[in-house]
Amino acid sequence: METALSSPAISGISHHTANVKGAELHYVSAGTAGSPILLVHGFPESWWAFHKLIPLLAARHRVFAVDLRGFGDSSTAGTEHDSTTAAEDLHHLIAHLGVGPVHLSGQDISGGTVFRLATTHPEDVRSFTAIEMGLAGFGLEGFADVTHGGSWHIGVLAAPGIPEILFAGHERELLGTWAFPSMTAVQGSITDDDVAEFARTYARPDGWRGAEGLYRSMLSEGDDIKALASTRPLTMPVLAVGAGGGSFTFGTVSQVAAGDVASVQLDGVGHYAAMEAPDELSTAILDFLNTVDASEAAR
Repeated sequence: METALSSPAISGISHHTANVKGAELHYVSAGTAGSPILLVHGFPESWWAFHKLIPLLAARHRVFAVDLRGFGDSSTAGTEHDSTTAAEDLHHLIAHLGVGPVHLSGQDISGGTVFRLATTHPEDVRSFTAIEMGLAGFGLEGFADVTHGGSWHIGVLAAPGIPEILFAGHERELLGTWAFPSMTAVQGSITDDDVAEFARTYARPDGWRGAEGLYRSMLSEGDDIKALASTRPLTMPVLAVGAGGGSFTFGTVSQVAAGDVASVQLDGVGHYAAMEAPDELSTAILDFLNTVDASEAAR
């Protein structure tokens, strides 16, 4: 269903909503031809994290970017929200779109979600691209250990109700003075308008619940993710894109894939690769997808 704009309008990108498992998922689409791509954001983001990347990919592919439940302009999440629910949302969204299997791309804290989708519904996924992404059970929990350089925000976000107490009314300051500056290497790549757009959606009532659910999952699902990786490793083509996190993404996904993993490192780029280096990232993704699609066409 076409929906009214909430985010700033961008030529060639249209906004929609889909009713999925009792929630309304907001997503955008672009492009009219080519194999389909589904982009899944991380934290503290929404679909807007890909607004520079989408037009570059849409020149050769149909592109969809979703606001996960509890993020952006999708329905807010319940108090028990987790990566399993988010993965099932994506499964039903792909069915709603009628475009599967898709080239699936996830980044940051959406790792558990997209990995669950790819392992429990492999028929939905043509290829798997991980951008600055980790997985519970494979070292991601270490980023919550502040005694060894981890970040304070993970424990806070995983504590039910605490983000609303601490962050409500301070969304723009939190994102604009800490979250984005602390992990951005390309100066000027994330503007005040970008920060305002992200902050707008977190400022909704219960606007932090999506992030809370995914961070709680991160700290509790390690054994489950390891079991999935052991019994249902990724069998589709896989690309790991590293930037500010160095080789961490490749080191993670190479442990959960059945075959070889293609790898690209974006030098001089921070954690928010899609906003900091959209041209370089689009080239890496398009080259990979061209190889995947050509291989399928040759069968």
